[in-house]
Amino acid sequence: MKHTDVKSNHISGQKSSGSTIFAQPTGSLVVSSHEQSSQSEPTQLTVADTVVKMLEDLGVRHAFGVSGGAIASLWASLEHSAIEVLHFRHETGAGFAAIESYFANNRPVVVFTTTGPGITNTLTGLFAARWEGAKVIFLSPATSAPQRGRWAFQETSSYTMPSEVFCSSGSLFHYATSIESGEELPEIARRLAAGLARPGGFVAHLSVPTTIQSSLLKASLPRVTFSQTLTTAGEDAIAKSVQLLSEGPFAIWVGFGARGAAEEIRQLAERTGSAVMSSPRGKGIFPENHPQYLGVTGFGGHNSVVKYMQDISPGRILVLGTRLGEFTSFWSPAMVPKKGFVHVDIDPEVPGTAYPAVETFSIQSDVQVFVKALLKYFPNRPGDYPVLPNPQRVPLLPQAEGAVRPDVLMDTIQRVFVEKSDAVVMTEAGNSFAWGTHTLRFTKPGRYRVSTGFGSMGHAATGILGAALAQNDKAVAILGDGAMLMNSEVSTAVKYQIPAVWIVLNDSRYNMCSQGMALLGFKGVDTQMSPVDFVAIARGMGADGIRVESETDLQAALEKALASKIPFVVDVIIDPTQTAPFGSRIQSLIEQGAKETNK
Repeated sequence: MKHTDVKSNHISGQKSSGSTIFAQPTGSLVVSSHEQSSQSEPTQLTVADTVVKMLEDLGVRHAFGVSGGAIASLWASLEHSAIEVLHFRHETGAGFAAIESYFANNRPVVVFTTTGPGITNTLTGLFAARWEGAKVIFLSPATSAPQRGRWAFQETSSYTMPSEVFCSSGSLFHYATSIESGEELPEIARRLAAGLARPGGFVAHLSVPTTIQSSLLKASLPRVTFSQTLTTAGEDAIAKSVQLLSEGPFAIWVGFGARGAAEEIRQLAERTGSAVMSSPRGKGIFPENHPQYLGVTGFGGHNSVVKYMQDISPGRILVLGTRLGEFTSFWSPAMVPKKGFVHVDIDPEVPGTAYPAVETFSIQSDVQVFVKALLKYFPNRPGDYPVLPNPQRVPLLPQAEGAVRPDVLMDTIQRVFVEKSDAVVMTEAGNSFAWGTHTLRFTKPGRYRVSTGFGSMGHAATGILGAALAQNDKAVAILGDGAMLMNSEVSTAVKYQIPAVWIVLNDSRYNMCSQGMALLGFKGVDTQMSPVDFVAIARGMGADGIRVESETDLQAALEKALASKIPFVVDVIIDPTQTAPFGSRIQSLIEQGAKETNK
């Protein structure tokens, strides 16, 4: 994709009926199409071949999925293309791997399945892609027209499946269509190109009936080219932002949507002396060892952030690329600055949503473009950083006796994987998310990944395959035994020799559920699982692994995993009695009604 900066020349800002002020962006998307050669003769390609060629032209390099007879023609065309096809063991895992592949190299990815359960098995991964903001194109077959309504095997038609979900643009897909004729492909190519060029995520679905896949295309498909215009704020909005932020000290709240603006955010913070905090997904965008870094907010967050808001309380907070959702803010009144927010996001529906009653100046813009413009108004200043509360931590000394404490495990992961490698580190929904977010420290963006929105078990367990593949390097999943049993794709990693590492917090229970239910006042709830030897399972599938039962063995075990040339499982017997650093999650659940009551 070609990215072109286009300056805005128009801006309108007005106060809405609520408490959010909207500054509207300008900018346009250019999409054009042209014949590859006016002299070339039409080639007799099938619809399947043409769809795959279209995907190649759109920049797709990887396809993740599970095959089946109904998608045979499309699958064969993928296999004989320049796109690398990875055959997974479950469609959900393929979806998670596709998401992380996109975030690792910024290239759109394909997920493919067969009819019926192949499609429904993919739904969790597709919803996660939508929530995470990935760019994914889903290919699936449909039952051919003559067989519809006649109880075809795994029938996929309006008789058996809700077409308003699978073949309509809406809450799941930004764009969805069923291809009933090859003549539709030029328009479909144009819409896909436009979607992939748009800022933010894009999840599309092409449903191709089996008989259509093998039908011949009688005309050559125009090649679609496109350029992307970055959404920018106008000079009026920039000037208003400068005015608001210059009225007194302000803090910066960084989210995942600001990952492309790390250098600019650091410059702004150092020039203004502003304190910086991050969402869990925003870890590493601002260096976590910087003296102006307050810590992580929300789930797995740090008390140093709360202390800052209580003791210093900035006039305003500049929010960059975060929805401020539950796991980022818990919608806590303590996180509301005295004069409100200046909120920048590529999605105009984000600012003001988490805190609708708080005064918010909203700007729809690419974060990097906005901060670059803002820097022109804040001159350089000496690096006399203010004294701010920071997330201080004293590493615990390993003990020779007893099960491994989770925070000691995290300290060792920090030394081995974070500081001695460039591996992407992912934490799974559950206690591992809380421990990793709270304990690990990153100084660069893109090193830490966690799903805080959809939060599916198995996301990290399978997502690391996509991350490792896309960057051709190590990727590490920190996860519980429940997620590892649910969906890990170790066999897939072995087949394709993907250098994935799984570090399993093995305590024979769903421990977040166990600890959470106890804190909520519920008793007698079964969260136990039978003990599992994950090393035996890994070796049975051709991977390697090591079991750790003592803290003194952690360092050597993790170094062995880092050096391994094949997929590797570190099975760590965890002390289940240490409560994970949830932050205010329990209080948030109580406020939503999840609590034991006297009956």
